[in-house]
Amino acid sequence: MSEKILILENDDAARENMSSALSSASYECQQAADASASDLLDSSTELDAVLLSIPTNPEELLGRIKSKHPETPVVVVTSMPDISVALNFIRNGAYDYLLKPFDREQLLATVQRALENRRLKLENRAYQTNLEVLVTARTEQLRQSVTTVERLYDITIEVLGNALGSKEAETREHSKRVTAFTVALARGMGLSSDQIRIIARGAFLHDIGKMAIPDKILHKPGRLDPDEWAIMREHCARGYQMIKAIPFLAETAETVRAHHENFDGTGYPRGLKGDEIPLGARIVAVANTLDAVTSNSSYRAAQPLSAAREEIERCSGRQFDPQVVGTFLEMKEHIWDDLRKGITEQIHRFTPLQ
Repeated sequence: MSEKILILENDDAARENMSSALSSASYECQQAADASASDLLDSSTELDAVLLSIPTNPEELLGRIKSKHPETPVVVVTSMPDISVALNFIRNGAYDYLLKPFDREQLLATVQRALENRRLKLENRAYQTNLEVLVTARTEQLRQSVTTVERLYDITIEVLGNALGSKEAETREHSKRVTAFTVALARGMGLSSDQIRIIARGAFLHDIGKMAIPDKILHKPGRLDPDEWAIMREHCARGYQMIKAIPFLAETAETVRAHHENFDGTGYPRGLKGDEIPLGARIVAVANTLDAVTSNSSYRAAQPLSAAREEIERCSGRQFDPQVVGTFLEMKEHIWDDLRKGITEQIHRFTPLQ
């Protein structure tokens, strides 16, 4: 298919000469004088190059060409010996210039260079478009891969939780409730989705270390004696040791290890204080106490939510982070009952009949 060249020239003889030379080289030519150039530009759907002899309104006409045909090279044709005029056109978007008089070979060589420049621009644009499409596709593939990996991570966490649940069903139910309470608190504090996801994993696995605690202590009715309590307290460090080697659970492991640290430094296992305690662990500590107070245990019957609120508020600044406590106290009380009921229904829905 012949390449289309538009010749904008007021001199009829010069316009015919250029058209004849280009047509003989198999180019398809269109001609126009300055007066009809605007209409022709508006009606042309595609131009491969433009030869622009300096008309009465050069800047305006060049602007119209570049606006409607941005990839089309414009070659300025001038008889002015002052080359600065042509150079000014180039600075404003023209590709090259021809100084009259010129011969056929000069004309064809200049047009060929201009068309090659256009081909390179179009190839580069196509490459950029294809690259953007490729990057978008690869980004989507990566997103799907990350989603799949995260799902595998969560399956791993669920397996770990179920392993603990097979040893003590109540601990599994407790972990699910603490996770739900933790997520609600984290959202109330305005944490990001990524932060909440990591903290939720820590909440679900916070008691995973109890798998290493002897059954006679874990299932003992009534309160533990000092020696037994010392062994029970080891579950934080034991849980940390169990999951710290799993790369995607590194931050989760820190929450597991620190969820019994106290804000005033009197907790265990390391006696961390204030901001030394990971934020996730500080949130889990409040959620853990909320569930412990409002759930039945071997040594205490479940108490109402008001009792949990009083205890958490009383221990603010000592056991608990005041910021987390403040968020907890500001939240609607029905949230906690709704979450507890939802977890209970979920467990019953998926628990097979004996």
